[in-house]
Amino acid sequence: MSQAKDDFIAKTIQYWNPGKTLEWQRQGIDLVIDKREGYYLHDMDGRRLINLHLNGGIYSLGHRNPEVIAAVREGMEHFDIGNHHFPALMRTELAEMLAKNAPHGLHFSMFASGGGEAIDIALKSARHATQRRRIICLQRCYHGHTGLAVQVGDDRFSKLFLSEAHEGDVTKVPFNDLAAMEAEIAKGDAACVIIESIPATYGFPMPLPGYLAAIKAACEKVGTLFIADEVQTGLMRSGEMWCIDTYGVVPDMIVTGKGLSGGIYPIAAVIANERSAAWLKEDGWGHMSSFGGAELGCIAAHKVMEIVSRPETRSQCHYVAHYLRQGLAEIQAHHPDFFVGIRQRGLIMGLEFDHPEGAVQVMRDCYRNGIWAIYSALDPRSLQFKPGLLCDVALCDDILNRLDAAVGQSRAALFGTERRWRREAA
Repeated sequence: MSQAKDDFIAKTIQYWNPGKTLEWQRQGIDLVIDKREGYYLHDMDGRRLINLHLNGGIYSLGHRNPEVIAAVREGMEHFDIGNHHFPALMRTELAEMLAKNAPHGLHFSMFASGGGEAIDIALKSARHATQRRRIICLQRCYHGHTGLAVQVGDDRFSKLFLSEAHEGDVTKVPFNDLAAMEAEIAKGDAACVIIESIPATYGFPMPLPGYLAAIKAACEKVGTLFIADEVQTGLMRSGEMWCIDTYGVVPDMIVTGKGLSGGIYPIAAVIANERSAAWLKEDGWGHMSSFGGAELGCIAAHKVMEIVSRPETRSQCHYVAHYLRQGLAEIQAHHPDFFVGIRQRGLIMGLEFDHPEGAVQVMRDCYRNGIWAIYSALDPRSLQFKPGLLCDVALCDDILNRLDAAVGQSRAALFGTERRWRREAA
């Protein structure tokens, strides 16, 4: 590292977040992001990285997407944040576009400044609509760090701030355990089930066939609402507008965020059906957010929706997903005893490695080879692999070449030649 970077990281430890900064240092990641464009990040020392983390999908359309920037720049000639109390030109225009692109029956939009706040809105809406308190979610899942959102996530984040849910308010069941989920729903006292269509922090394990549809059917029998958290999986990342669409399920609410911002202006939203949004008619002041649905954010989000709903964007997503899957299969064939699995739905991908910390090592070696991708917090064997919607073939080839080198280096670092000899001798 340069002296300038050393000095800057010291300031970060002093003034920002010592725990997070020092943990990255221990992991061998000394990244300080400076210039960024398209699907590339530049470290403050000038080193370039291909971004396959995308900050959870915020940069699905690339950093500083020129169409989104142009729309916001033009909007700033007329708009500012706006006033959250009154009807607003761009807020209503975005809400109409979201309704047109949502599953049948979801036509009310409730806006937030980020995904965690939007999750809170969805959970509050479910409690109001059903007049029930209990929430069913997945064990060790992730939905954000705000009030209710942190209660339905992993205990790591709620216990730190003494924010655990009261006994009986939240029930957590294992992912893909349909019997456990159906048993909890059948009690008939839950306001909602909330679930990421594909859980990101687990490294995108795929739902078993029929799992999500069966959950929705069980909810309908007892009047429990189904909330699809699409903050990371929505907006064409699955190859369709919403990942839940690919499973043939119509939820009562969809939560969207991250990529909705275009990476330019924070915004998130809950898209809800008539029953879920009943509070809007009873007391429209029930939830307020000074910056939720800010008009400049709505301009950015409207342009994002326009881009991701284009037929050519969908086609590109499908093409890139297929092209990368072929390349990943070849890399897997090079390292079959280490690179053991590819989880994929469109451009939602998790790569599995046969070592308890396999993806942590692959993250480090990807970083050394010019790729930024992050391991899954709840499954260090799995690497989150999130290419952008607008990647081209040249970039895909570059990614695959660098990844192949990184996986080989990680395998050697973790096992040397001993493991290969044992497998071959066997």
